[in-house]
Amino acid sequence: MTSPNTEGILLIDKPQGSTSFSLVRKLRKLTQIKKIGHAGTLDPFATGVMVMLVGKNYTKLSDKLLLQDKEYLASVSFGVTTDTYDCDGKVVARSKKVPTLEEIISAVGKFQGEIEQIPPMFSAKKVGGKKLYELARKGEEIERKPALVRVETTLLSYEYPSLSLRICCSKGTYIRSLAHEIGDLLSCGAHLSALRRTRSGQFPLEACIDGNLLDQPDFVITPYLQPFADALLCPA
Repeated sequence: MTSPNTEGILLIDKPQGSTSFSLVRKLRKLTQIKKIGHAGTLDPFATGVMVMLVGKNYTKLSDKLLLQDKEYLASVSFGVTTDTYDCDGKVVARSKKVPTLEEIISAVGKFQGEIEQIPPMFSAKKVGGKKLYELARKGEEIERKPALVRVETTLLSYEYPSLSLRICCSKGTYIRSLAHEIGDLLSCGAHLSALRRTRSGQFPLEACIDGNLLDQPDFVITPYLQPFADALLCPA
């Protein structure tokens, strides 16, 4: 039976290039605990807050924590459109149009409050029992129903071709879709070039440990685990 002090919530700043599952795999190796989950994935190119749930008493929190809002710093690059809507995708279009700051402000203003968003084909969302990215890799594209999400988008800076945004959003929001949609609105194309999650629910980036520490075979996670009660008592 696992000792209670080897279970808990571990906040990790995911390194760029790592997959969400690689963090699970590393934690299993370090702790010898099989039941490890998280409260929301990040794409390999993205960095920032990963809420890791260590132990069977904590993986039960997954559904609750997944419902919480998240906050991101996003970099959008104009003039290049990719099939995945992000920097890991294949370039499918280019444009030389340079949007003005006024056009940018107008476009960003349309992504406030409740909006409908169509899930990208390169996503893990299931339609008819199949993950969309599995179909996309075969060159297939199917109709997807729009989902209602809630966003608060703040323009931080703009110097062509780069736009920096702060985005607070509800569960199920695709930031790369938002980047793609802004590019469409401006008729110049765009993709998400960088993404950093700065908050997941009540858990801020400042409370995270460096994910690279998990590569150290003698790293002990116990001092960094948050107990169950503290996680539930924190304001959402």
